[in-house]
Amino acid sequence: MALLEDLNWRHAVKAYDATKKVSQEHVDKIVEAARLAPTSSGLQAFQVIVVENQELKEKLVKGALNPECMRDCSHVIIFAGWDRYTAERIDKVYNHTTDVRGLERGRFSSYTDMLKKMYLAQSAEENFAHIARQTYIALGLSLAQAAELKVDTTPVEGFDNAVVDDILGLEKLGLKSVSLMYVGHADAPNDWIGQMKKVRTPMEEFVIELK
Repeated sequence: MALLEDLNWRHAVKAYDATKKVSQEHVDKIVEAARLAPTSSGLQAFQVIVVENQELKEKLVKGALNPECMRDCSHVIIFAGWDRYTAERIDKVYNHTTDVRGLERGRFSSYTDMLKKMYLAQSAEENFAHIARQTYIALGLSLAQAAELKVDTTPVEGFDNAVVDDILGLEKLGLKSVSLMYVGHADAPNDWIGQMKKVRTPMEEFVIELK
């Protein structure tokens, strides 16, 4: 029941205490949860950018819809997907996989050829839509890991992607931002939602059981 208790504890924080920092050990664990997330065909077609530098956060505030949280949180984690699939990216992932497992490179060539045929025929927009969905699995696991550590967080889609991408130079890296995660410690008196009961759809309405 520990995970469910942690998930009942967490909420999307609306105000952070700028005087409190999250330890590097805890940030590393939150990021590791994202790294270990399952992804389609194991491609891990995204990266995370961790921003602690206050000057850089102040620049990112220009793209935030909740600037105070961006400014006052301890760290901002950006989930950024590949701008598209390429043969080189797919080969790099599977070469790494075979190397780690002590297998010959090309061991999975029939499968990677199928992936290339499928993804490279799609538009960049179709590729990115698929890639972006993978990042949300990682975001969810990072939120859960933070909750287990009793670190406050806010998942964020409400931001100007173009501004964030430009400030971080993501285009040069072949990446595009998908979502953000604020990490820190809540400013309890001003975190209005933290004083309210957690509300979710009742189980009997949420679940459709087909037996």
